[in-house]
Amino acid sequence: MQPKPVLVVEDDRNDVFLLQRTFRRNNLIGELHIVPTVDEGIAYLTGEGKYDDRNQFPYPVLMLLDLKLPGKSGFDLLAWLREQQGLCRLPVVILTSSAQSDDINRAFDLGANSYLVKNPDPAGFLDLTKLLDLYWLTLNQKPELEPG
Repeated sequence: MQPKPVLVVEDDRNDVFLLQRTFRRNNLIGELHIVPTVDEGIAYLTGEGKYDDRNQFPYPVLMLLDLKLPGKSGFDLLAWLREQQGLCRLPVVILTSSAQSDDINRAFDLGANSYLVKNPDPAGFLDLTKLLDLYWLTLNQKPELEPG
């Protein structure tokens, strides 16, 4: 099966390492593209600057978004994304350490498709990642993106 590009907006190096290792070791079909900030996430999605080569930085079929980021928050990126004609259909899974109901409600109010709390246990994280890959990258039907 062809790898499917996944944009990961995450600044924690340990979480990035765990994601990359889990996808690689388990032959999951997600091809991870990592950016650490909201501004870089926007640049990736709009193909600006170093992200202008769509062969190297293809449009993602899924975004994994942390909420606690340096500078602007994941909420800011989600709000921006949902206002972008053509990109607003991109499925977004919040993958964060916050289980606060205010954060969960706000994420869904802004258009998140799913909200998952990171499991600090490596085995639990592996299970979570496998389910993400199975549901969002294998079973789920992808919308067409019409980036401008």
